[in-house]
Amino acid sequence: MPLRVVAYTDAAGVGGAEISLGHLVAAVGASVEITVVGEHTDVVDAIASRHPKARSQIVGQSFFAHRRMFQQLRPQVIHCNLCTPWAGAIGLAAALSLPDMRVVRVDQLPLRTTDAVQLWRTRALSLRVDAHVAVGQASARRMEDFYALGRHSVLSIPNGVPDAIAPSPPIAQPDRMLVVGSVGRLDRMKAHDVLIQAIAQVKNLRVVIVGEGSERSALEQLANDLGVSDRVELRGWSDDPRSLLAEFDIFTLPSRSEGFPLAIVEAMLAARPVVATRVGSVSEAVTDGTGLLVEKDDVDGLAAALQQLCDRPDLRLHMGNMARQIAQTHFTSDRMADAYLKLWQTICARSPAPRLRVPRPRD
Repeated sequence: MPLRVVAYTDAAGVGGAEISLGHLVAAVGASVEITVVGEHTDVVDAIASRHPKARSQIVGQSFFAHRRMFQQLRPQVIHCNLCTPWAGAIGLAAALSLPDMRVVRVDQLPLRTTDAVQLWRTRALSLRVDAHVAVGQASARRMEDFYALGRHSVLSIPNGVPDAIAPSPPIAQPDRMLVVGSVGRLDRMKAHDVLIQAIAQVKNLRVVIVGEGSERSALEQLANDLGVSDRVELRGWSDDPRSLLAEFDIFTLPSRSEGFPLAIVEAMLAARPVVATRVGSVSEAVTDGTGLLVEKDDVDGLAAALQQLCDRPDLRLHMGNMARQIAQTHFTSDRMADAYLKLWQTICARSPAPRLRVPRPRD
């Protein structure tokens, strides 16, 4: 009999967390019968459409509506995918109120809240799940520290993306500017302002930023003020940003905060060298062999890293090829799905975690 799993999200829009869940749904095999449950039709349909046999259910926003839905579906595992640690509280509480079901919590971003109610609610729900997952080792340790969960109570399963044939590197021409590309919404967390400032220090390099958001006007003004508007292109939203990687010589993600970004894995599978900030679990993918890491908000460091790769076509090629090998080995959606299937089977084979009185977290 297939394992019955509910994939739950309360997200109101499709972002990186929901795309990652979609990759998981697409990659689970015939041994899993999966139903996507959420509060917003467009999000649920987008995720469920990734698997030909996945079902979808829309649930009301109350605790009792969630509880009734879970009772009707009778899954063995309720897999709660959270875009922030304080998201999905109603769904988690409803799932935990059903003693015969196993509950998995997946935190896509290791964020800390200063709201006392959110903090204690997040901690209380986290301590009671059957398995708590973050998308990298560093992210797991941060969640443990932020919410006093106890050391090694949060597991690490990195996000993965479907593998694809790597595009050929752009053709080298004497008069062609190298292209550094970045993918992400235009907001402060993605730190495209730092990238534009860095570009001003590097000659013969232009930047293409794929994404849309509230910082567009500020980024355009910054590029004008620095005199690099002719070398900065804000491409806007793309339904398939991965297809644009063929244009890039270098991929960069200068974010101020991340979990385990899918964009980096996609760039690695495209055999592109990566320059990124040392945040979240980024350093677990980007190593000395696959790219270069800099500190967040370090304009000079980012400029130096980009300059190094601009000056060394041999290094770009070596790092790109190594990045693809690493990503194929560790960060595909098939690898992610295998890890979650083993986790689901493991927790179903043991007694459920205590719901009312929980053990003291380990130091």
